[in-house]
Amino acid sequence: MNQEVIDEIKDQDYESIIKKIEEFFSEQLQKSHAKGLILGLSGGIDSAVLTYLAKRNLKEKTLAMVMPDTAITPKSETEDALKIIALTGIEYKLVDINPIVNQYSMYLEPNEFAKGNLRARIRTNIIYYYANLKNYLVLGSSDKSEYLLGYFTKHGDGASDITPIISLYKLQVREIAKHLGVPEYVIAKKSSPHLWKEHDAEKELGVSYEEIDSVLYCLNEKKLTPDETAKTTQIDHTVVDKIIQLNKNSEHKRSLPDNPFKDQ
Repeated sequence: MNQEVIDEIKDQDYESIIKKIEEFFSEQLQKSHAKGLILGLSGGIDSAVLTYLAKRNLKEKTLAMVMPDTAITPKSETEDALKIIALTGIEYKLVDINPIVNQYSMYLEPNEFAKGNLRARIRTNIIYYYANLKNYLVLGSSDKSEYLLGYFTKHGDGASDITPIISLYKLQVREIAKHLGVPEYVIAKKSSPHLWKEHDAEKELGVSYEEIDSVLYCLNEKKLTPDETAKTTQIDHTVVDKIIQLNKNSEHKRSLPDNPFKDQ
């Protein structure tokens, strides 16, 4: 892997990016006549960054929803989320979604993968309930890496009103987290949406975020061909092809629903 490419991805003006996101929050609240912001806080880096961004100027107008499924969410993950709450002073609500998941399971045929995505959609339902109740805008936690790979649940964590960090690759999210003062133990932990037991993002994807970001950056920002990308990143062509295929296969997640008359 080419460290120079990784360094190029990370080398950004994060103070300027933070300021732009803060201005974006204000503009969107004014535009929508919303009273504040709401997000799901898992204890992972993406939602932690959102929390730290929101608390800078909108601390009293932000609600964080901590929603573990206590049957599968590691206790340490919920503890990390609550530590972030303590550090930021953001208002929060803690809701165990396990009883809700169990109620659904009573009427559905069993499938652990489908149930995992159901958990994400249950969380989104709860977030939007409180968004409606308080007239808040829902913050999406997808970063650019996961968005381009389709690594989110359609109508689950992929549903939001605004997406503040969708232009930042995962490696850049880690860097901006340092500028915001997010604890190192959150920055360093493995990414996981915790949709089932021992869920590990990089293990499920089969590639590291260093590889993902290097390939996507060369394809999208540097406009290189797949062959040029493999050569520049020093990443095996099979890995480059896999990342390209993940992007293509998930196109439906990034598009409006299709219809038979769209070209008329």
